[in-house]
Amino acid sequence: MNLENHLTSIVKEILTKHYATEIGEKMIQFEKTSKDFAGDITLVVFPLVKIAKKSPVQVGEEIGAILKNEVDLIADFNIVHGFLNLVIANSYWVNKLNEIAIQADYGSSLDKGSRLMVEYSSPNTNKPLHLGHLRNNFLGHSVSRILEANGHTVVKTQIVNDRGIHICKSMLAWERFGEGETPESTKLKGDKFVGKYYVKFDKVLKLETASVIANWEKGNFDESSAFEAEYTKFAEAMAAKEDEKSKKGLADKIKKLANNATPIMRDVKEMLLKWENKDPQVYALWEKMNAWVYAGFADTYKAMQVSFDKLYYESNTYITGKQMVEDGLKKGIFFQKEDGSVWIDLTADGLDEKLVLRGDGTAVYVTQDIGTAQQRMQDYPDLNGIVYTVGNEQDYHFKVLFLILEKLGYEWAKNCHHLSYGMVDLRNDKGEVGKMKSREGTVVDADDLVNEVVLTAKEMTEERGHIEGLSANEKEKLYHLIGLGGLKYYLLKVDPAKRMTFNPEESVELNGNTGPFIQYVHARICSLLRKAGELDKAPIQENVFLHDVEREILKKLVEYPVIVESAGKEYSPALIANYVFDLGKTFNSFWQSVSVFKEEDLELQRMRLELSRNVARVIKSAMYLLGIDVPERM
Repeated sequence: MNLENHLTSIVKEILTKHYATEIGEKMIQFEKTSKDFAGDITLVVFPLVKIAKKSPVQVGEEIGAILKNEVDLIADFNIVHGFLNLVIANSYWVNKLNEIAIQADYGSSLDKGSRLMVEYSSPNTNKPLHLGHLRNNFLGHSVSRILEANGHTVVKTQIVNDRGIHICKSMLAWERFGEGETPESTKLKGDKFVGKYYVKFDKVLKLETASVIANWEKGNFDESSAFEAEYTKFAEAMAAKEDEKSKKGLADKIKKLANNATPIMRDVKEMLLKWENKDPQVYALWEKMNAWVYAGFADTYKAMQVSFDKLYYESNTYITGKQMVEDGLKKGIFFQKEDGSVWIDLTADGLDEKLVLRGDGTAVYVTQDIGTAQQRMQDYPDLNGIVYTVGNEQDYHFKVLFLILEKLGYEWAKNCHHLSYGMVDLRNDKGEVGKMKSREGTVVDADDLVNEVVLTAKEMTEERGHIEGLSANEKEKLYHLIGLGGLKYYLLKVDPAKRMTFNPEESVELNGNTGPFIQYVHARICSLLRKAGELDKAPIQENVFLHDVEREILKKLVEYPVIVESAGKEYSPALIANYVFDLGKTFNSFWQSVSVFKEEDLELQRMRLELSRNVARVIKSAMYLLGIDVPERM
């Protein structure tokens, strides 16, 4: 039982007796004591004023005196307006330390008997992983561990987006411009090699689009072109519009029309159709290029230290999705337009009409998501819910997906959750912050970034020293641990919903709210414990003296299970990150103000060592939930 629940029952009983009237639990309201005032927990007095028939300050004084006199747990109190700040006796905190010390999995909950699936990463096989994928992977992997700590069985998964028009773009570009080169011949990782051709396709597409628009402006239209009427409307509208925003909107529309009229876009659409019809030549090319990408992904995941329990492939699940759409069409859930395309009308639900199958029968993005969700429920019949870790640019998509699944009659759709997170920007050499674009090759490659932070960690660590006695291999492991830990922590300490700007050098700083700072606190405690040797495992005597900073540490330790529970409910590793940073800061204050080995009172010295040991335990546990390792030397 936590402190608030324990005090609620005590205060309810005492006040009911004192005021000779039944005091409901809703009238007993506790909150955290402000840092500006002495106290460990605060009772809000206002709900009790009417019963006591006195001013809030008088009621606070009266209740404070009663509790201090009748409850051993209350050591002192003070009043601030209508708030009664209670100081909890040292014995309570020491006993909590003794309880924490014997709990092997402190902070974790008992098995809840539920199974959840967490999807993350979900890359496209036309490009390497980038900075945005790092936030996605670290977030999904951390949430998986947090949910496990909350007593759930978790299946970590991803859907590999290995089909569609974007995949065919890389395929067509390599077939047309590759001249037979391979990852081996170019010494490029397979995912980077294929990504190079995705960028190549976009460059060619831009040139052809510009050519089409130039011809249209001259009045030259292909006899088979269906865009002449559209362009004529566009030209007239442009002449009529005066404001720049309207002109830009029209220009974007005609660019899209011209884009679809280019020879290379017509060819890539034809390739997609051939792929869906299992054309042997196209399918063989697809298998070969995907194999290159998978090998590259495997190396990146290993460097990132993330893993999966089950993989799904869009090339399989889109078939299930198409079958579900066809069944839904027969039932009247979907409708078909004159061009053969299939849609669902969600306007009554405040959304729009949504395309689920193109006129040529090919699937769209939501089609495979429908099929994937159904396949997962078939694979895991006891699944209680799915958490989709996907950027907030897809917020509308997931509203549509979950609603479609509900309309198809799947009750489990209500247990699907979109863990929406903000995009990651990177500051360029000019100090400008901007969004990354894969098509234009302006992304920050995940491999390069991991290598960069590890190198920066190496330089900073060697500059600081204190690594004498470590072998070359141990040093390299330490550099990787610090660099990757700093990178993960930097991306996880921000609330997932917020957009953020990443600074590689700042992420591995030893000072401030960084992963290396917390790792250093852990290493410092390990050094202290090595010096202490074997600790006496007997419980600490409850009458031992506590400094204010020691009480603050104990309060933080007691809070840990509540933080883990909240992080699970909110799918927020940021709660864990900022908690463990505060714990590290508080321990640093303890380190600077209280002596351990110079303390003559042996019981007090033993308490401080036990306190330090449990701070290290909680730091290691919290950092594990973030997917971060902590060193014993640093």
